[in-house]
Amino acid sequence: MAPSPVAPLLAAVAESGMAATLFELGGVLGGLALLARLAARLRFSPIPLYLVAGLAFGRGGLVPLGLAESFIETGSTIGVLLLLFMLGLEYTGEELSANLKAGWRAGAVDAGLNLVPGIAAGLLLGWGPVAALVLGGITYISSSGLAAKVLSDLEWLGNRETPAVLSVLVLEDLAMAAYLPIVAALLVGGSALQGALSLLVAVVAVSAALLLSLRFGGAVSRAVANRSDEVVLLSVLALVLLVAAGAERLQVSAAIGAFLVGIALGEPVSEQVRSLLGPLRDLFAAIFFVFFGLQIDPTSIPPVFALALALAVLTSATKLATGWWAAKRIGVATRGRVRAGTLLVARGEFSIVIAGLGVSAGLEPQLGPLAAAYVLVTAIAGPVLARFSDPVVGALQAWWARRKPSGQPRTTASAVAPP
Repeated sequence: MAPSPVAPLLAAVAESGMAATLFELGGVLGGLALLARLAARLRFSPIPLYLVAGLAFGRGGLVPLGLAESFIETGSTIGVLLLLFMLGLEYTGEELSANLKAGWRAGAVDAGLNLVPGIAAGLLLGWGPVAALVLGGITYISSSGLAAKVLSDLEWLGNRETPAVLSVLVLEDLAMAAYLPIVAALLVGGSALQGALSLLVAVVAVSAALLLSLRFGGAVSRAVANRSDEVVLLSVLALVLLVAAGAERLQVSAAIGAFLVGIALGEPVSEQVRSLLGPLRDLFAAIFFVFFGLQIDPTSIPPVFALALALAVLTSATKLATGWWAAKRIGVATRGRVRAGTLLVARGEFSIVIAGLGVSAGLEPQLGPLAAAYVLVTAIAGPVLARFSDPVVGALQAWWARRKPSGQPRTTASAVAPP
């Protein structure tokens, strides 16, 4: 039998480590391109497809690949930072300040509805208070990265409910600046004083960053602005990465740092930055979602899947209630309220970070698989619910209108109000 014409190519690839790495990465990117093309044809967010692809090709998956994980991990981190940075570009410091003042009640409702179920579930499972607090953090924090991607994919950035959603997300991210240092101190058995000092450093760092973005945002924009796209691109990337590194060093979320840099960059440079970084954001964001799937061993999911699914259903309902309430407060109609809730359903990067802290500290053995299954379910359910929320709500409104007696109006104010 004649040898296959591709056999020499495959043999050469196998002999070269660098060639094998490039071959694998090229294959992954080619697969992502096909998934993105399929999602675009279906008018659907590609995020769930990216997550399932990572699950299939990671350790324990259907076709495990020996990918260059250090490169992919770094790329996924950059993807999260660019997602949050581009989200910050949509709002000025003044708008952020106004949203925070108007949305703190929604943030309090969000914490009450979504932190408590996780803590209660941990205690009902017989876990210790620290492990229960960790599970509460996992169920509390929505994925800003997933929300930003869905907003972009579905072209919802200009919707009336979007400021309410962003207020909730920003308050959650700022809450993480207090939550993470406290949990880290508890996990290492630190004293109350150490936890208080960590919290103080985080609060001071976030407050200083907010002040700088509000008071000196114009100066930052003028320093970055340049006729050369190359200069602007390199300057912005350097600024985002350096600020994110500084925030992480101070035990504040790097994502918060990237978000605040986006807020600080005002017009006219923000429009130029959007056009330059948009494709780069999409590339690294796709890598992030695939890498998340690669970290999950599918064999660890079945024993805890029923529990994760029940917790996901409960906390998806509480997130929908949070979004509904927050959007209703600013006068958004029914469809917009539902859209706001669906944007908050997905959990992602922060939940995985919190779970990683608990697993590294040797907490409950079920914590890691449970968190992985829970995040995967909500990360898939969130974009799916968002994509189909408008047609489902429209069909329900039409059905309800048909049920009304002929002597009553067939529509309600919320049904005919602009979305």
